[in-house]
Amino acid sequence: MQQEIRPLLAVDIIEQLHRQFALLSGGRGKDGAPIITFPEYSGFGDLVAEDFQNVVTYLTSIPSLDVASIGFVIIIDRRRDKWSSVKASLTRIAGAFPGNLQLVLVLRPSRFFQRAIADIGMKLHRDDFKMKVPIVMLNSLSDLYGYVDKGQLTCELGGNLDYCHSQWIHRRTAIENFAVTVKTTAQMLQKFGTDLAETELPNDVQCTKDLLTTHTEKHDKLKDELKLAMKQGTTLLGCIKEQAAKSENHQLNPDEMENHITVERLLAQLDETENAFEQFWSKHHLKLEQCLQFRHFEHDFREVKVSLDSLMATLTALSDIGDCVTLVDMLLKDLKTLEEKAQESLEKAQLHALHGDQLIQSNHYSVDSIRPKCVELRRICDDFTNEAQKKYDVLSKSRQIHKGIDKVNQWCDSGVYLLASQAVDKCQSQEGAEAALQDIEKFLETAKENQLSDLKNIHNQYELVLNVEVKANVQKALKRLDDVQEMFEKRQVSLKKLSAKQTRPVQPVAPRPESSPKRPAPHKTPKTTCPAPGLLCNCCVLTDPVFFLPRHIMNELIETERLYVEELQSIMEGYAAELDNTELSPLIPAALENKKDVLFGNLPEIYEFHNRTFFKELENCMERPELVGTCFLKRKEELQIYEKYCQNKPRSEALWRQCGDSLFFQECQKKLDHKLSLDAYLLKPVQRITKYQLMVKASLSLRLIFHFSTIQSQAYSNFRVYCMCEGVGLMSPVCLSHPQGNLSELGKLLMQGSFNVWTDHKKGHSKVKDLARFKPMQRHLFLYNKMLLFCKKREETTDGHEKPSASYSFKHSLKVMLACGVRDIKKFEVWYNGREEVYIIQVHVHKLSALKLNCFHLND
Repeated sequence: MQQEIRPLLAVDIIEQLHRQFALLSGGRGKDGAPIITFPEYSGFGDLVAEDFQNVVTYLTSIPSLDVASIGFVIIIDRRRDKWSSVKASLTRIAGAFPGNLQLVLVLRPSRFFQRAIADIGMKLHRDDFKMKVPIVMLNSLSDLYGYVDKGQLTCELGGNLDYCHSQWIHRRTAIENFAVTVKTTAQMLQKFGTDLAETELPNDVQCTKDLLTTHTEKHDKLKDELKLAMKQGTTLLGCIKEQAAKSENHQLNPDEMENHITVERLLAQLDETENAFEQFWSKHHLKLEQCLQFRHFEHDFREVKVSLDSLMATLTALSDIGDCVTLVDMLLKDLKTLEEKAQESLEKAQLHALHGDQLIQSNHYSVDSIRPKCVELRRICDDFTNEAQKKYDVLSKSRQIHKGIDKVNQWCDSGVYLLASQAVDKCQSQEGAEAALQDIEKFLETAKENQLSDLKNIHNQYELVLNVEVKANVQKALKRLDDVQEMFEKRQVSLKKLSAKQTRPVQPVAPRPESSPKRPAPHKTPKTTCPAPGLLCNCCVLTDPVFFLPRHIMNELIETERLYVEELQSIMEGYAAELDNTELSPLIPAALENKKDVLFGNLPEIYEFHNRTFFKELENCMERPELVGTCFLKRKEELQIYEKYCQNKPRSEALWRQCGDSLFFQECQKKLDHKLSLDAYLLKPVQRITKYQLMVKASLSLRLIFHFSTIQSQAYSNFRVYCMCEGVGLMSPVCLSHPQGNLSELGKLLMQGSFNVWTDHKKGHSKVKDLARFKPMQRHLFLYNKMLLFCKKREETTDGHEKPSASYSFKHSLKVMLACGVRDIKKFEVWYNGREEVYIIQVHVHKLSALKLNCFHLND
């Protein structure tokens, strides 16, 4: 950027000006040309050229351009000097005078000899001065008055022009200082204005407050600077006016008049700058204040919205049905409490929206951002109010329905009790039959009094707002009402027949329990039902399977276990340990830093368990394979370390995908002479735990009998091995979609297995559908502490796996475990809710899932 050229100021040459070898007294020639006087100065010939040049340049820059364009009149006073001084003066002026010359007047030396020399020298050297203007040699002051009016000359030249050189320097310095102050102030205001215009508005309350404070402080500081500058200019102007008021006849000379005009112009410029700046500042300050208002509005909006969203979420989560009148009353109470709690937030939201309207009406710059927030607040308030009213209406309707259901159930209970309390022997006589008939008719009249038929009308009226469970309860109540009324109708018919004929005495016999006409005929194989679910009884006992591993399978198990331990050791020594090798540290990828535990999981723990414990115990079973089951049972808890490994496996695989192709792993694989990369070996633990399960299943045979006394301790232990392996198999990655929420809430996953499943339900529409299902459903069952899940297994091929991975889609669930029973030699069934839902489960050939064992509570 080019540096600004600053004009020469009096302060720059203050020392040279004080020498007084050149003056701008303020006098003017006859045509208004400014006069520069070179008074007698003994050291004029010794002046440094630069000093002379600076002073003359400065003096010629003071008059206005219009005046300077006329040309300067130079008066050289050398009356007491020599011709050499005259010559030197003319030479300097001719060579260095920067302005436009009009006339040069020289008061030549007054001594006779020097005057004579001056006349001769002037004739000889006139051309040497190279001046294009006349050079007039004057013999006396009276000759000077012929060219310049006496009133335009200072007293040194016999004139009456009031001039004080020191005062002139002081005034010039003051005027120029004021001009610099005005310019500097204007520049500061301009820069501040530019900074304000380029400032981005902050996005939060505190930053906006800080910015407003900072800008206000800067504005106040500049305002003080303006006041000082204005005071400086006013004082200077007063001094100039004071000069003119010295006497009535005194008038300012042209230079003083120009000084007066200059100061007035600077004051006007300063005032104009101040006004423009104040207008800009007023707009900027208003915008900052509006920005602060908007940030407060945004902050309060977020707080109110969070509060309303939380209340809306609570309201949405509040059930709008309820299972009974008591629960509905509790829900209504909770709803009322929530509405009271929300009242403050709703009022605050409405007030905040009203505040937003006020900001919009005040022509706020951010109207487009404020208006949608006001709309949003009012919408949320309306939504909450409407949703609360909707829930209140639904709960009120639900309460009516539940009260109707309660009335029906109470009436049915009373009716059943009435029918059961009518003694059969007393009804055999005509009088007894008529009395019983009167009791029934009297009781049936209470159905109208209790308006039991209204339940159906209410149900039809509110059906659209009821959930499936309430609808089912209504249908169940109405069905029960129909059944009880049908029972009364049948009893009425019987009693009317008895009362219409003469009956003979009969021996009273206790009535046989009525069998449900809708219950299907029993199967050929009698079902056995556990009379005391949760206890071991003779009607639901399973014998234990006979477990035996052939020698060749036992040899394979031990040999593969040996290889497995060796592979784990190679991983630990060839890869995990090398991560701490400083020589290979440059090759370790950055993504692996501090991620050793993620890549290898708890593999060191698995290696230590197999190397020190499990492998040795399997070797001890070489000669007695029947004891291998004891090894698995004994180390059941330790084998759970695979669960932690399998849970970490997805994280390990994700990390391997990031850094598996690095030079570090290539170098380690080369040293180990492995044909496969590390990721294949990290899959070995998952494959191994699956191998245990398959190996045990391959040698497991099962049989069922119904005699408790035949349980043998060794066979029972072997059967527990199979159950345990079923459970360990769950640790391999399984994808199970469950619509009822987090699977962890169901408790520990105990067992799993695949089965053929049939259904045998009481429900009408399900019954017809299930009877048409001759082919069994293939289901994979997961047994948790709290629930039994029925799922469908799906095979999905995933990248990086040789075999397809399994996923399971949820189909049904039962709470564990209300009742179970053996159906035949291969089947058993589970049910609850009075056998309204019955599931017949058949094990596959040569397989009985550990699920069955748990169903019958054969626990440790």
